[in-house]
Amino acid sequence: MIVVASRNGIVGIKEAMRVLSEGGSAVDAVEAGIRLVEANPDDHTVGFGGYPNLLGQVEVDAGIMDGRDLAAGAVGALQDIAHPISVARKVMEHLPHVLLVGQGAARFAAEMGFQRRELLTEEACQTWAAGLQAAMPPGVYRQLPDVPDLWRWVEIATDPERARGTVNFLAQDAAGDLCAGTSTSGWAWKYPGRLGDTPVVGAGLYADNRYGAVACTGMGEMAIRAGTALSLVHYLKMGLPLAEAGRQAMADLNDLGGRYRSRMHLIALDQDGGHAGFSSAEGSSYVYITEGMLEPEEVPRTYVPVETRWG
Repeated sequence: MIVVASRNGIVGIKEAMRVLSEGGSAVDAVEAGIRLVEANPDDHTVGFGGYPNLLGQVEVDAGIMDGRDLAAGAVGALQDIAHPISVARKVMEHLPHVLLVGQGAARFAAEMGFQRRELLTEEACQTWAAGLQAAMPPGVYRQLPDVPDLWRWVEIATDPERARGTVNFLAQDAAGDLCAGTSTSGWAWKYPGRLGDTPVVGAGLYADNRYGAVACTGMGEMAIRAGTALSLVHYLKMGLPLAEAGRQAMADLNDLGGRYRSRMHLIALDQDGGHAGFSSAEGSSYVYITEGMLEPEEVPRTYVPVETRWG
């Protein structure tokens, strides 16, 4: 049994392993671990305390995928729900759909008994306000909801250091079943309604018992365009070892054209429980824990250069 997570998943990884040790499934473990990250107000990239969109609204996305049968559920642009990963699981278990967004996702969450909660903390709100006031004329900032060209301010107001972040969890249980899960408050100061790769199966997450499981964080638009999570799993299907499959999936991002290309980070498990992390940022790390370990271990990701450009 093993749980692998992005570095910010350290607050939930021991709970995920506890679930596995008590006979829970990989799906149970991934949900349990991510819920603790979603509740952490000090993490401004996920759930409660996450940075808001351009209008000051926290919109959360999440996805979960069961490697046993490739079932998946996801939600996007969901407001006022503290645990989108749990709503995503309900989508997987109760609907013929995979992805619900916006008002539809909010209605479904209410039908499933989830209570509404304000996700914007005072600290995140102050950071948002200070950032936008520094980037915009006062007249624009005060009238943001009504400006006719809001789109123009996305690029100007976005702070690249705060723009991207997600929590990633992968687990393999005692039966050998795999699960991948992701949750995020998305790109800080994003255009309202923006979805990144987090809730997109094949882009931000994928799990298939036969080959492996993957989860991504970084500039989600890149993972969507390249189908990064599924790409890595396909390289495993072709017979590449995990280390080479991850390098190739990352290197593929260099083929993306366009004006915007930034960082990407992956974690992955193969069908035998082997784990690895990959990143286009030097010095990046991830965490893992196996049965019998008292504490998780933080280990470096393999660096794979991806050329960046902005604008």
